Amino acid sequence: MNRRYRKTVIAGNWKMNMTASETKKFAEEMKKIMPRAKWCDTLICVPSCNLSAAVKAFKDLRISVGAENVYFEEKGAYTGEISADMLKDLGVKYVICGHSERRQYFGETDQTVNRKVHAVLGAGMSPIICVGESLEQRESGITEDWITLQVKSALFGVSADRVRRCIIAYEPIWAIGTGKTATAAQAGEVCSAIRATIRALYGARVARSVTIQYGGSMNPKNARELLSQPDIDGGLIGGASLKPDQFVEIINAANQD
Repeated sequence: MNRRYRKTVIAGNWKMNMTASETKKFAEEMKKIMPRAKWCDTLICVPSCNLSAAVKAFKDLRISVGAENVYFEEKGAYTGEISADMLKDLGVKYVICGHSERRQYFGETDQTVNRKVHAVLGAGMSPIICVGESLEQRESGITEDWITLQVKSALFGVSADRVRRCIIAYEPIWAIGTGKTATAAQAGEVCSAIRATIRALYGARVARSVTIQYGGSMNPKNARELLSQPDIDGGLIGGASLKPDQFVEIINAANQD
């Protein structure tokens, strides 16, 4: 982490878990143990049906609310989709764009991710842009090339002032939900490559201002070591964000001096 130039952000991603009533219960438990997050911003991305409940439940907890997905069109005959303006109106501040599960199961491409990034930024919110490689790609030695392509594609046409509002989340696909985790050195190396890509596109001043998260099975046991890497500025947390005690431990790790 480098707090001199950029924010540290711990974000939960609940995926398809928790009902609205369970969200309220989660918030009640968090109120008892939530630390005073001196150095990091905290947010939780919840299922769309829980957004209103989460905004209400988390308002006194210093926890912002994010969405797990968005559609790139402003309005129209797109049954079942939710626009950026709809999310903004609910009080959402962050939106995950291009999570590997969306790419794998729902056919999202680099091009649709780019359109979602523009929609989120246009509505005044911050996108959390997910990038990551498969185990086959890592073993083939193309991790950096693959990640660079994803970053460039996601940021295509995004101005320098808007890039500062973006968060890049590096999530090696082989470590999501598997219990496997990249070593701190491996994660730090890829996050450094992401920052180098942003530097090549926008210059050093912009690059050093962008928050880059690690999101491959970060948990209370490995969070401190991962966050000690200079180019890892937070985490996109899956399973551990569903358990208040574990989520708080990771927040505490992000508050290390």
